[in-house]
Amino acid sequence: MACLAVTPGAPMKDTLRITEIFFSLQGEARTAGLPTVFVRLTGCPLRCQYCDTAYAFSGGELLSLDAILEQVASYRPRYVCVTGGEPLAQPNCIPLLEKLCDAGYDVSLETSGALDVAAVDPRVSKVVDLKTPGSAEIGRNRYENIVHLQPRDQVKFVICSREDYDWSVSKVIQYDLPTRVGEVLFSPSHGQVSGRQLAEWVIADNLPVRMQLQLHKILWNDEPGH
Repeated sequence: MACLAVTPGAPMKDTLRITEIFFSLQGEARTAGLPTVFVRLTGCPLRCQYCDTAYAFSGGELLSLDAILEQVASYRPRYVCVTGGEPLAQPNCIPLLEKLCDAGYDVSLETSGALDVAAVDPRVSKVVDLKTPGSAEIGRNRYENIVHLQPRDQVKFVICSREDYDWSVSKVIQYDLPTRVGEVLFSPSHGQVSGRQLAEWVIADNLPVRMQLQLHKILWNDEPGH
């Protein structure tokens, strides 16, 4: 990542620790396949067993919000995705989201759902991951977040087994997710459930969900920076 350094004298309250900023195709969710700038924040309080971004748990570079906005603008994007790690673990993620929206981008936030989303700018499409039993982090789900979800938001389930699938279906029904949010996403955990198997379960139950494959894994084998 060609990062811009923190502006000399910039107050710490206007900075974020960033693992990478890059331009690629969105690999999943509603805007899958669309050219998107990704801003990957460093750090995550969760340790999901299928995590594919452990390299973002630590390290990174401290950047000012203005430097982040400048680098994002250099790609002339329409879509910007703020991800992690867990982006909301850094409080200054909230003002970054606001600034990105003010700049006219279509902004999404990928979050584990373990932290409060109430303060997220309503212009942002929140992609909230509900952790399944197979994630090893089901106890971190903050179900209070569901009341803050709107039609432009999305809920994602990463399915590791038939047990995960059945659990996810129960949550879709319990919280009436298809009428609360714009997209309910079922994604097979890479190497644990095949895309074909998950597709067959979804078809058999005629679920009102979008089954998705991770485009970036298919195209680039999930290499950093793609």
